[in-house]
Amino acid sequence: MARRPLPRILSSGSASITRSREFARAAADNATDVLHPLIRVTRGLRLLAGAGRRKWAATPKERRGPTLFLGAACVLVVALIPYGPLLALATVMGAAAWKGRERTPVKTGPDKTETGRLRGLYEALVPYFSVADDPSPLFAHGGDWEKAFSGYEFDGDGRVTRLKVAYPAYFTDGEAASRIRIEQLLHAKSGRGREYHFAWDEEANQLVMSVLDALPTSIAAQRFVTTPGETVLGFTDDDAVQRKVPVTDGDTTRDAPPVVWRTGARSTEPHLLIVGQPGSGTSTLMRSIALQALQHGDILIIEGSGTGEYACLTGRTGVLTVECGLAGALATLEWAAHETERRLIAANRARQAGHPPPEDIKRPLWILLDRPSVLGHLAAVDGRPDPQELLQVPLRHGRAANVTVVTTDQFDSLDTLGETVRTHTRARVVLGPCARDQVESVLGLEPHTTPPPDVPPGRGYARLGTGPVLRLQVPATPDPYDDATSEAHRQAVLDLLPARQTAVGTTAAEPTIPDPLAAETALTAEHVLTAEQLTLSE
Repeated sequence: MARRPLPRILSSGSASITRSREFARAAADNATDVLHPLIRVTRGLRLLAGAGRRKWAATPKERRGPTLFLGAACVLVVALIPYGPLLALATVMGAAAWKGRERTPVKTGPDKTETGRLRGLYEALVPYFSVADDPSPLFAHGGDWEKAFSGYEFDGDGRVTRLKVAYPAYFTDGEAASRIRIEQLLHAKSGRGREYHFAWDEEANQLVMSVLDALPTSIAAQRFVTTPGETVLGFTDDDAVQRKVPVTDGDTTRDAPPVVWRTGARSTEPHLLIVGQPGSGTSTLMRSIALQALQHGDILIIEGSGTGEYACLTGRTGVLTVECGLAGALATLEWAAHETERRLIAANRARQAGHPPPEDIKRPLWILLDRPSVLGHLAAVDGRPDPQELLQVPLRHGRAANVTVVTTDQFDSLDTLGETVRTHTRARVVLGPCARDQVESVLGLEPHTTPPPDVPPGRGYARLGTGPVLRLQVPATPDPYDDATSEAHRQAVLDLLPARQTAVGTTAAEPTIPDPLAAETALTAEHVLTAEQLTLSE
């Protein structure tokens, strides 16, 4: 059957219809541009009228009469003054134009991209938060994600920065393995390269995931506002602690949340253990503790690595000795054990006699032991006792004698630490890149955060006793004799060092720009109080 041709009006009129539509659309756009001020004023008048009606409806009936009388009086006054109606009209038109201006629409929900991300997170959690025999599952493939995600926030790139997840009550949130699986999944799906914090509320069956800001690394060594017996290990998040101290950060002064470790007779964690990888900042934290301890006490430094990290402290006022060899370390620790016993006996005699403790036992004594595993290996080869055996008395009775022990070592040497050191060092710090199981092996508890993408020196976690695991950034306290140290950090450490103590007991001023080679030569020729002399004097 032959196809009939279309009528001429239908076949040739499409072009004219298209032109007519374009003309009408252009005319409407031009009219909108010309009439835009009138449209704006009309919209403003409508909004003002609506606000007036709502105001009148909210006015009590007994106050409507006086309100009408006041309004009529105002209208009469405006009508009688010169140019009053004209000014009133201009004022009303101006208010209407301002009220009717176009505003940016308020975002009330996620856009298409953000909805896709939330949908993807919901579908990824379905296998973990659902069971086959659940009659009304909260998580199901193709289900409503808005019921499970009660709160969410995004950054400028459309990535999730905060997410509140409601999960079923039968989920085993009390098991660490179950929580870790969920945290790893959310970390991977929300975007790597950021550090996430996970807060589990087992009672309400809710999980809050939030993105953490990087801890600042610009805070250098300085005098912190603390009381005797308080040591600032570093700084953490604002909401992790309830205290802040003023610090100098570059050229500005601000308040920062510190991780404060308390020592002394009333401390529940009188001794500290620091564990990290090479180059993680363990020596930096040890120097920071030493500079703070010298404000109110004396210190003994025993360096097992023998790299000279604490040469800047040699011969300073309050520094009894800095030992690097095995013989000097053993003699120093033996003297420290006898000194602890002497302080205990003196304090006991004073209490029995009803007298206050003597002044010579009130001054704190700090024993800083770096890398005892190296000294233990050398002692085993030489047939001498392990230096850790001499730490039993200071560790067991140091709190009553005002003696504090700080020990640092590396992860590969943790098995060489004695049981006494592990038992009595209840304040723990882990620095450097490490896995969650490594952090748990030292702190006894896993952190509620994912590993940071970049780990600067001095970055890690801290836990004081049975408290929570806190993120930690140690203040920059480098070796001032290191050539790679910046001048600002070098001078900050030198300003905190006590004056040098010469052989006759006088002090010498510290040079402004120290030369590492000249300082090393001067230290070798300088008279330093050795551990053997301490033993003889005792």
